[in-house]
Amino acid sequence: MMNILIVDDHFLIRKGVRMLLERWDAVKTIEEADNGTDAIVLAEQKQPDVVLLDLSMPEGLDGFTAAQNIHKTVPNAKIIVLTMHDEEAYIQKALQLGISGYLLKNSESNELQEAIEAVMRGERYYRTRIPLEQLEKMEASDSRKSVLTPREQEVLRLVTLGYTNIQIGEQLVISPKTVERHKSNMMQKLQLQEIHELIQYGIKNHVADLV
Repeated sequence: MMNILIVDDHFLIRKGVRMLLERWDAVKTIEEADNGTDAIVLAEQKQPDVVLLDLSMPEGLDGFTAAQNIHKTVPNAKIIVLTMHDEEAYIQKALQLGISGYLLKNSESNELQEAIEAVMRGERYYRTRIPLEQLEKMEASDSRKSVLTPREQEVLRLVTLGYTNIQIGEQLVISPKTVERHKSNMMQKLQLQEIHELIQYGIKNHVADLV
């Protein structure tokens, strides 16, 4: 018997998922949270076997940050991302964080049960537009670096070296506004909140050494 936590900021989606799970005899209890912050607290209290987690939640923490915290407090919990995001950057981030499952919200209803059964067996269950072979390559590589475009890596290298937006713009022949946009895009892709975190990421990944 499994205990499951549903985390999604949309009431109707939570209720729809709950209805599917309630038909399944293997499910013992179902808890709900509408934001990442409450999900972390509830996970620690209830110790769920499976967490069905949305990524985009405007209130509280985002799904990836919530997943990291849940992994720390409930290490045995299997996390399945349930999202509309099918972009490579999101999938790479999920792989990097060791998330067990990745399921799109427009999937068939039977796939939810398949995903839960698979992750409970210790398997990875990803159903995205990216072929399994490519997923395996992504998992084996340094996925955080590959998320960034060549231009973004150039900008990050100069940011890490301490250049200002104006100086970066002069070197790359782009406007300071374009530089700022690249920085914003990188922070969004890497799920970072502050510029100092971006600099730390650049240092950690030796971006300044890139030619």
